[in-house]
Amino acid sequence: MLSIDNLKNNDGEYYSIKQLEKSKSKIEEKLKRLNDQSKKDNVITFEQLGCDRLFIDEAHYFKNLFLFTKMRNVGGIAQTEAQKSSDLFMKCRYLDELTGGKGIVFATGTPISNSMVELYTMQRYLQYSTLVERGLIQFDSWASTFGETVTALELKVIKMFDRMYNTKYQKVA
Repeated sequence: MLSIDNLKNNDGEYYSIKQLEKSKSKIEEKLKRLNDQSKKDNVITFEQLGCDRLFIDEAHYFKNLFLFTKMRNVGGIAQTEAQKSSDLFMKCRYLDELTGGKGIVFATGTPISNSMVELYTMQRYLQYSTLVERGLIQFDSWASTFGETVTALELKVIKMFDRMYNTKYQKVA
């Protein structure tokens, strides 16, 4: 909601506003489905468990968290999401509220394996309030601060060698 208002107030591109509005409606629909109590069992909720710490082993399995970006056709920036990642993200936000940002511990040997989006995702889980304080909660703001996209010539192997240009996000500051 904040991003949409920022774009509207700063004469943002119509395409960007339209994409954000579309993402917003998808998220609202998803939350509506998740909160539908008619399809849920009558069990103890996460909040009722009374947890104040969450230790996540093999945290790299939760790297497919929803992401909105205006970057298109850039290698390594996937916009897929997994339900388990969204679920963990909501639990992390809840525990951050309870513990002042000290309730989450991630353990993994490969926090970043394929792309810089994974680094941003780990920061969203573990340093959400810091990203908000610094105005880096949107991926595009974070990406422009810590890296850049580079288009370079790469060799492509299909029957014979061929050249192709590929744009990647890299060069983290």
